[in-house]
Amino acid sequence: MAADDRGPAALEAEIEATRERLASTIDELLYRTRPTTIAQRETSRAKAFFVDPMSGQPRQDNIVKVAGAVVGAVVLLAVIRKIVR
Repeated sequence: MAADDRGPAALEAEIEATRERLASTIDELLYRTRPTTIAQRETSRAKAFFVDPMSGQPRQDNIVKVAGAVVGAVVLLAVIRKIVR
């Protein structure tokens, strides 16, 4: 059916449906960009990195990697500080 063949009621219904979809999309974007939602999402991602969501067991390999990086950074800073003095 061409746009010219539709009556005013059909056009109004289509416009209203488009408004509803747009309002829903805007609501979803507002929810996704809310600071508390972002914080919750990032906290969940960090927890999933260190704890297996399926079994609830710690992911020791990831924990060891992060601990190694922290120790390495501390040692590097100590060496740089000693060289500068």
